Amino acid sequence: MNRIVQKHISDAAFKDKQAVVVGTGKSGLAAARLLDALGAKVRVVDRDEKIGADKLGKLADRVELVTGPHEKAHFADADLVVFSPGVPVRKLAPVLEGLPPENLLSELEFASWFIEAPILAVTGSNGKTTTTTLISAILKKAGRKVFTGGNIGVPLCEYLLDMEPADIIILEVSSFQLQNCRKFKPHVGLFLNFSANHLDYHADMDEYLDAKLHMFSRMTADDTALLHDSLHPLLDGRAFTDARVEWFGPTERFEAPHLMGEHNRSNVEAAWRAVSLFGVTEEEAAEAIRDFRPLAHRIEPVAEKNGVLYVNDSKATTLDAVQAAVHAFERPVRVLMGGVWKGGDVKAFAEAIEGRVAAVGLFGGSREILEPELKKRFPVSWDETLGQAVRRQAGLAAPGDVILLSPATSSFDQYANMAERGADFKRAVEGLDD
Repeated sequence: MNRIVQKHISDAAFKDKQAVVVGTGKSGLAAARLLDALGAKVRVVDRDEKIGADKLGKLADRVELVTGPHEKAHFADADLVVFSPGVPVRKLAPVLEGLPPENLLSELEFASWFIEAPILAVTGSNGKTTTTTLISAILKKAGRKVFTGGNIGVPLCEYLLDMEPADIIILEVSSFQLQNCRKFKPHVGLFLNFSANHLDYHADMDEYLDAKLHMFSRMTADDTALLHDSLHPLLDGRAFTDARVEWFGPTERFEAPHLMGEHNRSNVEAAWRAVSLFGVTEEEAAEAIRDFRPLAHRIEPVAEKNGVLYVNDSKATTLDAVQAAVHAFERPVRVLMGGVWKGGDVKAFAEAIEGRVAAVGLFGGSREILEPELKKRFPVSWDETLGQAVRRQAGLAAPGDVILLSPATSSFDQYANMAERGADFKRAVEGLDD
C-alpha cells in the first residue's frame, strides 16, 4: 500500500467521514475500497436497480449500497462524493445541490492526492491508448519501473492499494475523468488532438475542451505541456497553463513498421518527446518503437482474402479517427460505419476522405445522420448488422481493396463495448470464403 495512504490511515484523516461513490464500475469500486481502507463510511450508489451486493465483492459487508434513481437524500450528508468516469455530473446537479464543489471529484482526482511519483498523463480525442501504451513500452525497455493505467486497465485507486510503487505513473486520462479534477497535476501532460467527441455527454465543444485543459491548469514552470501542432488555433493566446510548452507533429525520426498513417507518426513523436524528459535516449526509444505493435481494434489487420485486406478499427469512435484510418492506406477503402452518434461534421468528413473511399457500408444506428451527406459522394448501403455489412462489401470488393471497420460511433446500440464490436467483425471475416 502507498506510503501516503498508510500515513492517512494512521492519522485517521478520513475516519468517520461520509463518502459517496457514484457508480459500480472498476473505478468506482476501487475508490470505494480505498475510502474504506482510509476509515471513511462509504455509500455506493448506482442507478441500476439490478445491481446486488455481490457486485461489491469483499466490500459487501462493509459499505452501504443504494440502487435506483438518485435522490438528494443519498448525498445530503456527504463529506466527499467520488464519481466513476462516465457519470454525467451535470445531470446530477439537482441531487447535489448545496454540496461544496470542492467535495465533488473524480476517482482520478481522489487517487492523485496520494501519488508521490511523477505523473505522465496523456489526453486527446483520438490515439490516447496507443500513445500511452507506447510510452509505457519505451520506458520499460529503458529499465524504468512504471505503472500504466487510468482510463485504461487498472484504476489509479487500485494501484495505490494493490501494487508495488512505480518510478513513473503513466495515465491515459479522459475528459470524463478530468472534468471533476481540481488538483490533479501531471509532471508531463500530453495533448494529442481535439475533435468532436462525447457530445452525448458534454454540453458542447467548449465544455469538452475545458475538461481536457483541466489537467494543464495546475501545472507549473517545473512541468512540461506537450501539445500537437493542430491545437495552435484553439490554444494560441489562451492562458491555460504555467507549464513549459513544447509543440510536436508527425516526423520520420523513428522506424515504426507496425504503426500505419500520419497520425501514428505524430503519436510516435509525442511518445518520444515525453520519454526523453525522463532521461530515455533516442537509441533506447528506437528499439522499443520498432518492436511495438498496435493494440487490438486500432487499425488492426485481421486477414487478407482474395486480395482484399480486412482491418479492424473498432476503437475509431469519432469522424476524425475514421479520417486518420482511411488516410493510412494507399488502397481503395470500403469503410464500415454505424452505431450511437457522438457528434461531428459529416459534410467536412466526407470532403476529407473523397478520392480515397470506394464505398461506405452503414450498419446499425446513426444511418439518418451519416447517409444524407455521404451518399452525395460515395456509394452507400445500409444493413441492420455488422455481419451483413461485411458480407455485402466483401461481395462488392475488388482485389486491392481494404474493408475497414471504422465506425465513427460508440458501440452501445448493438454491443457492450467497442471490443465486442471488433470481435464480431473478426468473426464475420473468418466466416467469409477464401
